[in-house]
Amino acid sequence: MPLSEQEQRLLDEMERHLMHSDADVVHAPRDGRTFSYRNIVYGTVLVLVGLGGLIAGVAVPLAVIGVIGFVIMLGGVVLAVTPTRSAAKSIPQPHTADAAKPAASFMDRMNNRWDRRQDNH
Repeated sequence: MPLSEQEQRLLDEMERHLMHSDADVVHAPRDGRTFSYRNIVYGTVLVLVGLGGLIAGVAVPLAVIGVIGFVIMLGGVVLAVTPTRSAAKSIPQPHTADAAKPAASFMDRMNNRWDRRQDNH
């Protein structure tokens, strides 16, 4: 059963609102912090080195080596999971009329194309 004209307009409005709300959620700022691939790699290497030191400290009767290995492991984990400031936030953006206008998302462009096709037919 086809929708009435009022129901179709209401459905279109709800769809636009949903698309706008979803875009807000997806593009919500995350306070400018991201995880650095380099820090994750360095942290993983430190964890492995610290694990080796911990095992060496257990194998050799020197507790100091094990404690140092544990501290290195802990430092590696902290380095790997600590977010860093994103580089995009630190670079100043030019203030032009085009910069103020947000680029249309893929779905917005597809919806606009669909609407133009429906209007032509």
